[in-house]
Amino acid sequence: MPLLSPLPTDDRLTLFESQALELEDPRPYPQEDALLQLGHGLMNEVLDLVTETALEDVAGVVCEALIGAFHSAAQRIERDGDKARDTLNGLVRDFDGSEILDVEIQEATRRARAADVATLALELIRDAASASYTTTTGEVWSPWKGSVKASRTTAAQIDAREALRAQKARKHQIAHPGSTIVAFRAAPQADTAEDAGRIFDALNWARSQWPDMALATSGARGGEKLAIKWANQKGVTLVLAKADFDGNGRAAPFRANDQMLELDPVCVLTLANSVNPGRSEGMHDFGPALNLGQKANERGIRHHPVRAKA
Repeated sequence: MPLLSPLPTDDRLTLFESQALELEDPRPYPQEDALLQLGHGLMNEVLDLVTETALEDVAGVVCEALIGAFHSAAQRIERDGDKARDTLNGLVRDFDGSEILDVEIQEATRRARAADVATLALELIRDAASASYTTTTGEVWSPWKGSVKASRTTAAQIDAREALRAQKARKHQIAHPGSTIVAFRAAPQADTAEDAGRIFDALNWARSQWPDMALATSGARGGEKLAIKWANQKGVTLVLAKADFDGNGRAAPFRANDQMLELDPVCVLTLANSVNPGRSEGMHDFGPALNLGQKANERGIRHHPVRAKA
């Protein structure tokens, strides 16, 4: 695997490589391309192994667990970096000019920066594995809880509960959407090429109206997964209001709607059934999508049902 030698930075270096070189660690770091190759390779190996075997039925669980492992590791190392920064702040505050404290400040600074670089490395692997997972299966990975910072290959993903807490506290942090919210719900059966075309048309229209939009959705399978793909392609921030079936039971999809509405969206888009007649035949309209549209109308929020082309 190619390694990054400790040489001076230049314009050709990536953000990761530049940060790695600034540490002046005598040990080399992997190059960014090698980290991306590792993420793609791991995911492709797993998919090749389980496809067309008895494990194929749980392939999604296995793949998402692998991606989630890198995500969890990145979060853990990031917390270590935050602790080092807390220590650094205390040392700077108490600095008395002594050589001992000066050495401790340098060491805390090094630990914080090293944690940042390690976090970024794991995020690169995670995002590459996630991209391969989406390309091969059509599914989109999102964390069970917490948020995902935007990277070169993925859009930011913000947990709706974190966004609401930050909104209520009026703190503009990573968990704050900081954007105009457009909420979207769609039926699970709205997963055909025709549905994708109409969903993308609707979201492109919304983005033309509100260029700083963030997309709020529950991330349910079907049409909402297609919307998440659109957001990743466009670099649009995602606010995920996932249904909490453990806490809310059968009411979970409707509680997710309430979370989205608490974010004060400027517009609600809904697709209650597939626009493909062959797919929608015999299928009931999706209740949570109808519910979100109804609640939006009651609150005076702009609501546009997504329909088939005339």
